[in-house]
Amino acid sequence: MTIGILKETKKGENRVSISPRIAKQLIDKGFNLIVEDDAGVDSSFNNKYYREVGAQIEQRGVVYKESDVLVMINPFNEDDLKLVNEGQVLISQLYHQSNPELIQTIASKKVSAFSMDAMPRISRAQEMDVLSSQSNLAGYKAVILGAYLMKKILPLMMTAAGTIKPARVLIYGVGVAGLQAIATAKRLGAIVAATDIRPETKEQVESLAAKFISVEGPQETSGDGYAKEASEDYAKRQREAVNKELFRSDLVITTAMVPGKKSPVLITKKQVERMKNGAVIIDLGAAQGGNCELSKLDKTIFYKGITIVGTTISPESVSTHASDLYSKNMYNFIMHLTENNELKWDLEDEITDSTLIVHKGEIRKP
Repeated sequence: MTIGILKETKKGENRVSISPRIAKQLIDKGFNLIVEDDAGVDSSFNNKYYREVGAQIEQRGVVYKESDVLVMINPFNEDDLKLVNEGQVLISQLYHQSNPELIQTIASKKVSAFSMDAMPRISRAQEMDVLSSQSNLAGYKAVILGAYLMKKILPLMMTAAGTIKPARVLIYGVGVAGLQAIATAKRLGAIVAATDIRPETKEQVESLAAKFISVEGPQETSGDGYAKEASEDYAKRQREAVNKELFRSDLVITTAMVPGKKSPVLITKKQVERMKNGAVIIDLGAAQGGNCELSKLDKTIFYKGITIVGTTISPESVSTHASDLYSKNMYNFIMHLTENNELKWDLEDEITDSTLIVHKGEIRKP
């Protein structure tokens, strides 16, 4: 089986789906690898590193023509799909719930398509979970970016000229990104508080020596490891509970996203207007509309003394490590899907069933 590694075409994307280290592991397992020219250059992986492990370097058209399986990180776009051939297999993050037209186009090409972002939250799938591996980096880099943009430092510092008080950091959402943001901010010496609609995250927050902001009244539950969309009543009560901390925080990081839906608005324009002058908001939910009412994806907005950054940031900005982690997830997924270097199409398996969105031209997951 020949696997084609394509260069990402999304603006600002510096990652590559398979690093040279993982390419070697796949080749050692008997797979053939064709890598698009300079696919890994923005992740510091030059063509020579792929050649050294036995991969073939070709132009984009050749990769499409000669590959059985085509892998990317971001969804295949219209130009990509013009090059695919009937019977090929596509693997990327398709975000199928919010991209129905894309899924229809993929199906019309009579191909099969797996979506890495549809990985089920079960223990067997943890080693293939790209959302977790990339979110870890996002949480880390959000703190670093926020610290860079702030006009004060994070830690307590005692100097001959006086004592500098530690900055206050507030985290919305205690998933993988949120937990890493909490840990990073604590390591840098900040006073950290966090909130989440899932009451079971309280213990996780407090285990990192941060304060958990509880919401009075009936609590929301998640059930499957993902946050669900909060009710209007709960969202209102959460804003009221968090306001005191929000209005005195120096750095606010929001990470709340609901799979397949618009990001919940957690910080309104009116709340921003009451925040401390000079505060910074890093909104990691901007790709799906934003957790802050004023956020815009890939934009930095200055509003009445508050800096608001709408971003998915982070994995792209630490692309070497992000690519290597994504690659390991991809390797584990490919090994799960194949037997004797051929796809085994075990549709009874939960991982295969959850991620196989289109099978031989038929849409399985609307």
